[in-house]
Amino acid sequence: MFDLTGKTAVVTGGGRGIGRGIVRAMAQAGATLVVAGRAPGPLEEAVEEARALGARARAVPTDVTKPGDIDALVRAALDEGGLDCWINNAGSANPEDVGPLIDMTEAQFDAVVDLNLKWTFFAAQAAARAMTNGGSIINISSRSGSKPAPMTGQYGAAKAGVESLTGTMAVEWGHLGIRVNAIAPGVVITETSEDRMTPSRRYRQVQSVPLQRLGTPDDVGPLCVYFAADESSWVTGSVVQVTGGSPVPVGYLTYLHHKNKDLDFGQPSSAASSE
Repeated sequence: MFDLTGKTAVVTGGGRGIGRGIVRAMAQAGATLVVAGRAPGPLEEAVEEARALGARARAVPTDVTKPGDIDALVRAALDEGGLDCWINNAGSANPEDVGPLIDMTEAQFDAVVDLNLKWTFFAAQAAARAMTNGGSIINISSRSGSKPAPMTGQYGAAKAGVESLTGTMAVEWGHLGIRVNAIAPGVVITETSEDRMTPSRRYRQVQSVPLQRLGTPDDVGPLCVYFAADESSWVTGSVVQVTGGSPVPVGYLTYLHHKNKDLDFGQPSSAASSE
């Protein structure tokens, strides 16, 4: 089951983090991989790892906010024999764009929404136009797309838009044999997030997860394999949350912790303590 031999898949943002885990899982399932990303070093490392797992793979340096780069990525996949699966994983919010909504600038809003929503759509559109024999498009969303996202409100709004577009694309492109699904991870520890995760924040996040651990990039990749495989041929328009069972969005507990501390709500009253 879930054999991707003979299928060609594009993974954007495939050099690091969740994207690297997706590349690893797709390679293990036998897919031919076209791996896209902005940083050449991690990109080449991901491709070498895929080849070591027995997959055919090539790196295509790509900035998904440039239409010409998206077109080149499509051509690279077609050169490998076709385009069967496109995984829109590229997306993030830079530290300088994080902050409360009341202080957010137009530049901060546009930077995050353009990358995570606008160019996710146009990449999906380019992929769909090239999928003349049908295929699978997988959008990586976030739990923030359906829950409050304090300090990254525009990111959550963009991911909500991705989930809405996922459903609409599934309806409009279904007659073309194109399936469109989304995956919404919770807190996944990557190279970048590990550096930002303080011990206290990690503790608060783990306490909110019924499975009592945070996610890893390898928790997301296998679901991509399923959505790319023939076994999911009657699944489209779905958004699947991969959160360890936690209903609490990224940053929510941390935001409340610090805000309540600022408001002097962080300690119980002496009366409450004596009960």
